[in-house]
Amino acid sequence: MIETNRRSFIAGAVALPLAGGLVAPRGARAQAANTIKVGVLTDLSGTFRDLNGPNTIAATRLAIQEFSNRGFNVEIVTADHQNRPDVGVNLARQWFDRDNVDVVTSLASSAVALAISELAREKNKVAIATSTATSDLTGRACNANTIQWVYDTYMLAKVAGLAMVRAGGDTWFFLTADYAFGHALERDTANFVRQAGGRVLGQVRTPFPGTTDFSSFLLQAQASRAKVIGLANAGSDTVNSIKQAAEFGLTRRGIKIASLLMFITDVHALGLQAAQGLVCANTFYWDANDKTRDLTRRIRAIAGGDIPVAMSHAGDYSGTLHYLKAVADMGVAAAKADGRAVVARMKAMPTEDDAFGRGTIREDGRKMHPAYLYEVKRPEESRYQHDYYKLLQTVTAEEAFRPLAEGGCPLVRS
Repeated sequence: MIETNRRSFIAGAVALPLAGGLVAPRGARAQAANTIKVGVLTDLSGTFRDLNGPNTIAATRLAIQEFSNRGFNVEIVTADHQNRPDVGVNLARQWFDRDNVDVVTSLASSAVALAISELAREKNKVAIATSTATSDLTGRACNANTIQWVYDTYMLAKVAGLAMVRAGGDTWFFLTADYAFGHALERDTANFVRQAGGRVLGQVRTPFPGTTDFSSFLLQAQASRAKVIGLANAGSDTVNSIKQAAEFGLTRRGIKIASLLMFITDVHALGLQAAQGLVCANTFYWDANDKTRDLTRRIRAIAGGDIPVAMSHAGDYSGTLHYLKAVADMGVAAAKADGRAVVARMKAMPTEDDAFGRGTIREDGRKMHPAYLYEVKRPEESRYQHDYYKLLQTVTAEEAFRPLAEGGCPLVRS
């Protein structure tokens, strides 16, 4: 018995220096305790690279730079989830459990965002979906740890879809990306088409990711004799769909193409000759006013390159900035300890920035700001670099986004 205790003591004595070697110095521990870590989890190489990618990282860095010298440190880590929920969840879990990341932003793909939102709830961290469309994030899948910035499928369907019906496009056929985002966008748009007296003649689901040839799907849409082909997709899928529709001469036959989620990066990739006349719903345009122009200049100074600043990039800046304001308001220790409390503080504070002006965050996590209907300019109308849009309509936040009581969010008090 005595020998056993002696051996145990010796083993413990030997182990102590080894364990002590893994303990960070006091100064490093203090710095870590006073450091907020922002994890940008996004698409850096796939379908949504242009509407995320380098500009997303640059916009996030800009928000962090402009919020410096507030008494705490902010670090940024980035990763590519490859538009795969399993990859995204594994990365975020590692960030939360091992790397002390406090908030995950961007998220992009709706399937990834829904999975990360649930993980943030489980780990009591913060998720800010600045580039995610599915309206289910503030509906049936909402939780107290997630905020959805910029846009959603309900807003896109209402602003862009209704405009097409009112312009005479009363019969629709959908080309739908076969995952959560595409399904939600088709569902929400079809509801508005029917409410406005239109009809849905059919739909086809296109595999995601990986579809580059849309010819057979476009031929099915043409055979339906629908007046409007609704593209419930995004990124390079949208670009390829529109290019191939033009190659088939569908627009020359009088068929309208409704790009239900189109970014300025898509217009840039298409060129004005191919994109002219398309209409789209947006919540940010770089050339809207002096503040948006100056914000764009600051983001591009960090990012470099020729990719225009899209509404998703504006959301990366805006969402990160408001999160850091909430952290400053409640203190780093309290913010690191309780993600739900941070989100509650973000909801309680009004939002204001150069991207979206003044706004609020609703009980269901929906960031509220106006939406706009734009038409892509003809080549001869464009006067300078990225001068792509002309404004058709401004829609208030209350008109554009789904009413609070209709989403089915369990956080909303009846």
